[in-house]
Amino acid sequence: MELYLDSANLKEIEEGFKLGFLNGLTTTPTFMQKEGITDIDGTIVKLSKMVPVLQIEALGDTAEEILKEAQRQLNLGLSKEKTVFKIPVSLEGVRACKMLRNEGLLVNVHLVYTLQQAYMAMQAGATYVCPLVGRLQDQGHDALALVEQCVDAVEYYGYDTKIMFSSVRNNEHVRNAINIGVHTITVPLKILKSLTENNFTTMGTEQFIRDTRLMTVKVKDAINKINPVVSASSKLGDAIVKMTEFGFGAITVTNADGSVKGVFTDGDLRRLLGKDGRDILGKKMEEFSYNTPIAVDGNVLLNDAALLFKKTNVDTLLVTEAGKPVGMLDIQDLKND
Repeated sequence: MELYLDSANLKEIEEGFKLGFLNGLTTTPTFMQKEGITDIDGTIVKLSKMVPVLQIEALGDTAEEILKEAQRQLNLGLSKEKTVFKIPVSLEGVRACKMLRNEGLLVNVHLVYTLQQAYMAMQAGATYVCPLVGRLQDQGHDALALVEQCVDAVEYYGYDTKIMFSSVRNNEHVRNAINIGVHTITVPLKILKSLTENNFTTMGTEQFIRDTRLMTVKVKDAINKINPVVSASSKLGDAIVKMTEFGFGAITVTNADGSVKGVFTDGDLRRLLGKDGRDILGKKMEEFSYNTPIAVDGNVLLNDAALLFKKTNVDTLLVTEAGKPVGMLDIQDLKND
């Protein structure tokens, strides 16, 4: 099934065709007017250089006028192999379709609302026949049944015509088009961009990224570069200030030789304040007792740290290299870069 972008917005068109697999662009005078375009010919020429196939309007009151307009547009420098002339269905329109096809030009007979209109376009040799699904549904008609009937007619009678599903309003329309088996669909960029979105896909992708990171990133490369450390001779008040400045709920206390004495946490602070009151703020860090800190070597993988988090049920691990503190790993660091 061919996939077209339906737009006259240059930024949208540039973005859409960066995908590399769109078959072409459909546009209308109404789209151009809404975009504030006044140089229609200049815009058409510019678009023809941006897209593989350009479908543009050829208007006129008679078949001869429509043919003359298509030829005028070709003379702007358009390629007959890469330009499709869109003609609203009418008796003069299908007559013009046959005349253009006799000239070797590509034609899309559009604004189709009935099977009879589609049949006349097919019989006239239309390259594309384009029912407007969204507009038909707005009027309370069974648009999907019409599109299916058009596809069936092409297959049953062997017409060399592609049915284009247009006036796409939502993702469901795209699914409908695929199920019906249309040959072409033209889609606004907003809907096109949403076609690959799915919450379960997003969740699964994020899980794969997290698990890959656990298996490939070392602890030292995941930690915050800030290393909150105070010497054992520092006062508790100074340690609290440093914890606050760094935004950590813990701080490493080191001996004079740089080795780790222990880790002081905000939980320790609450317990000491509750037990001894504000008098503790003047005490030195060496006056407190410390449990052996739960530490992880900076050169191991995050996967090892994750197992340690699970085993010890803590939220923060001391990270060391050669016995020296180099930082702290928060459990949230396992998820974030």
